[in-house]
Amino acid sequence: MSEVMKHDVDALETQEWLAALESVVREEGLERAQYLLEQVLDKARLDGVDMPTGITTNYINTIPADKEPAYPGDTTLERRIRSIIRWNAIMIVLRASKKDLDLGGHMASYQSASAFYEVCFNHFFRAANDVDGGDLVYYQGHISPGIYSRAFVEGRLTEEQLDNFRQEVDGKGIPSYPHPKLMPEFWQFPTVSMGLGPISAIYQARFLKYLEGRGLKDTSSQRVYAFLGDGEMDEPESRGAISFAAREKLDNLCFLINCNLQRL
Repeated sequence: MSEVMKHDVDALETQEWLAALESVVREEGLERAQYLLEQVLDKARLDGVDMPTGITTNYINTIPADKEPAYPGDTTLERRIRSIIRWNAIMIVLRASKKDLDLGGHMASYQSASAFYEVCFNHFFRAANDVDGGDLVYYQGHISPGIYSRAFVEGRLTEEQLDNFRQEVDGKGIPSYPHPKLMPEFWQFPTVSMGLGPISAIYQARFLKYLEGRGLKDTSSQRVYAFLGDGEMDEPESRGAISFAAREKLDNLCFLINCNLQRL
């Protein structure tokens, strides 16, 4: 018996109400059921019944497990690679911090979002091709050690470069955040300070729509991904243009928010 039913003073009456609702949905449809519930709620408020607002709800997966498609990759292999990349990401920050140069770095951001990125790298992101420029990715600024770590596994960065994290003055290091001016062959867009990524991604997605709408370029296959942190979403810039994205129906834009509750 559920916790709710344990405190239910009249379980039979409760079941009758639920059965009545189920009957309405089955016989008269969802719109009729919604109308009746709205009328009941209005009446309850008039009678002084304290109603929950429903603004905050439990975390619920929007796709039931039995409706999820089969995963297209090798989960065991991908998990192993992900573990290696996470380990290297930690080492990048720790080895830099031991040089007595007052260097730091964010470790929790990538550790909590590594599966996010690996699934996208392996199964979603599209590289540039002869038709278009591929997908455009705005990485969360604090996760740069993870992207450097992955590039090292791929052979795109050297161990010397990783050991010079945040020590790019002599030309051998790598910057702490996505910095296309310092690493033009590596990063697409700057995303720090916090809030720069989401607002830039929105207008980038809108520009792709503009190019397609004017017949200048076929951008129908291109998507814009913005990886964001939950604390970052508190910045006014992060949500400052969100209504613009909704109004322009930017279905080529994806916000992926890492809710690790660090809020740094």
